[in-house]
Amino acid sequence: MKEIKISEIEGFRIGHAQSEKGATGCSAVICEKGAVTGCDIRGGGPASRETPLLEPVKNAQQIQCVMLSGGSAFGLAACDGAMMYLEEHRIGYELGPFVIPLVVGASIFDLAVGEPGIRPDREMGYIACRAAFEGEHGNGMADPAPQGNVGAGLGATVGKINGPLHAMKSGLGIWACESEGVKCGAVAVVNALGDVLKDGQIIAGCTDNDGSFADSQKILMERVNEDQIIDRAANTTLVCVITNAKVTKSEANKVAQVMHDGLADSICPVHTNADGDATFCMTSGEVKVNADALSAMARLATKNAIVNAALNAGDAYGLPAAK
Repeated sequence: MKEIKISEIEGFRIGHAQSEKGATGCSAVICEKGAVTGCDIRGGGPASRETPLLEPVKNAQQIQCVMLSGGSAFGLAACDGAMMYLEEHRIGYELGPFVIPLVVGASIFDLAVGEPGIRPDREMGYIACRAAFEGEHGNGMADPAPQGNVGAGLGATVGKINGPLHAMKSGLGIWACESEGVKCGAVAVVNALGDVLKDGQIIAGCTDNDGSFADSQKILMERVNEDQIIDRAANTTLVCVITNAKVTKSEANKVAQVMHDGLADSICPVHTNADGDATFCMTSGEVKVNADALSAMARLATKNAIVNAALNAGDAYGLPAAK
């Protein structure tokens, strides 16, 4: 297996849009011909749209876009912009004279970082999709692909168990690999309550007054008798894996489940009641694959994309970053 650029995964486009003033943005992951897609939500406070479409028993077999956004539940409005752009370009489910784009979305909570009244909306979602088609190299996946303070990761932070004054800046991360013709890449937006770990060591997270890491997992366990340790639903990590593998809808959902192991490999604590962690697996159906092997690749891509989100973020909005 080897590491590759995410732009080497054919059939997908990625575009970003953002508001520096609002410290928020959105990132559109698009498959023009439609992608068999699975989803798994483990966090206790999700903000999502149309995810029931991805259940194996539902009729829709493919979707065209996963929209990742800031703005909490308000940011789901970015999906409307994606539908508008895709309909204009006749990308979607054809039903008689109509073309209905199938857009699934999920959002992080970043309202407390910038100006809270500015959120991803229809216009921002439209701009992100336009960037996916008109960006560098014609597919919105520049070489190298932008990471850190970009798109849905612009207002992302981590390590918030002791409040925003002890948090650190995070962002959007990307990582991709290939094995025997099977390509798998992850786009991660990391806005976790917990700390981000690399090789078991904290690289971004909750800090003490002296700037050292406080260890969010340790703090959580020390408060075992407290009724409410943390603010509810003020976090969330989102990951969308794209792959050229050929799998069924059930298998895509299984891959999305295993992707959460990648979250557990790189975030601690993870899947708390204050997180809305969600994973998506979009497949273009080009290359035969063993679904368990693909799950292993997706787990690795998820872990490394989360680490990259922390390492590529820059200091912003009064928050320090790992680099």
